[in-house]
Amino acid sequence: MPESRLVVPHTSHLTPSTSKTVLSLPVAVLGATGAVGQTFIRLLADHPWFRLTEVAASERSAGKRYGDVVKWIEGSMPAEVADMTVTLCDPKTVRAPLVFSALDAAAAADLEPAFAADGRFVLSNAKNFRMDADVPLVIPEVNADHLALLDAQHARGWKGGVVTNANCAATVAAMALAPLHEAFGLRELFLATMQAVSGAGYPGVPSLDILGYVIPYIGDEEPKLEREMQKMLGTLARGGASITAAPFVVSAHANRVPVEHGHTVVCSARFEKKPTPEQALSVLSAWRGAAAVRGLPSAPKFPLIVTDAVDRPQPRRDVNLGRGMSVTVGRVRADSIFDLKLVAMGHNTIRGAAGGSILNAELLAATGRLGWTPPARA
Repeated sequence: MPESRLVVPHTSHLTPSTSKTVLSLPVAVLGATGAVGQTFIRLLADHPWFRLTEVAASERSAGKRYGDVVKWIEGSMPAEVADMTVTLCDPKTVRAPLVFSALDAAAAADLEPAFAADGRFVLSNAKNFRMDADVPLVIPEVNADHLALLDAQHARGWKGGVVTNANCAATVAAMALAPLHEAFGLRELFLATMQAVSGAGYPGVPSLDILGYVIPYIGDEEPKLEREMQKMLGTLARGGASITAAPFVVSAHANRVPVEHGHTVVCSARFEKKPTPEQALSVLSAWRGAAAVRGLPSAPKFPLIVTDAVDRPQPRRDVNLGRGMSVTVGRVRADSIFDLKLVAMGHNTIRGAAGGSILNAELLAATGRLGWTPPARA
């Protein structure tokens, strides 16, 4: 891939050797020692646009060698990251202009606005600001135009901005339903989730509390599902300062199940224009999402993979399709109470968390919001 010259705003956040032009964008991971932070690090290894220069965590880990303070969960830790010194999560010490936040909600509440006020772009996995009127809640294939909300954040005095990605189960459902909502007008939605233990972080749910169990409660999960869907599938209001919520109602059940990775969502939906299963399958199979996303480094060729197998999707077999960035949809059929029912499944820590945030950052770059013309797409 050809190299690209990058001119980054707020160059005080770059090292002296890169203060004017750099070949890739320096990025940092906040909350780098946790499960989602580690997923960010894995996915950023050898990224063609972004160069991980800082790993940040709490005072307990700050100043220590990353490889000495983290219990690495999956795959091999990149050697160059293992030797990094952990930085304190503070805009005074973290210098990268683009930061990926794997912070928990308690830490994110103060730190993410502090970084945005200091001129950084924060790609957040935390729940704190998702429903704020001026904060985009983005799945790039679904609502790339919602990034226009960043302009409204200037009223907060932020020189940078905050972009959030959704709850991991809501992401799976929204990707499956976005093309159907566009084509037929979603009006009522019932959904039930079967969520993987990795969604609880590490160590997650103790094995003797999950093996052989289905736990019909995940704290605050059902309200997230019920409120985030309307914003993600809503439309950018005139002037670009807010989102007009999509006019459908949601009833959600959330369950934790003994699956490692992959959230499964079963949906029954009623539409303004009732589709046949064949019409729905045609729409789902043809959907590729927003044109601005196609060819981005983390974007899958097929954001939705539609299966006609009677017993799919299945997490063990389908969760890594599209490098974990595709959502698999199956069992599309008529519903005797609603109009249509289907099953959707996607990788909760990749598409639903770190990978989704990285794709959001790529979209920021590709649309010029980082002051950079990235390398030509394949």
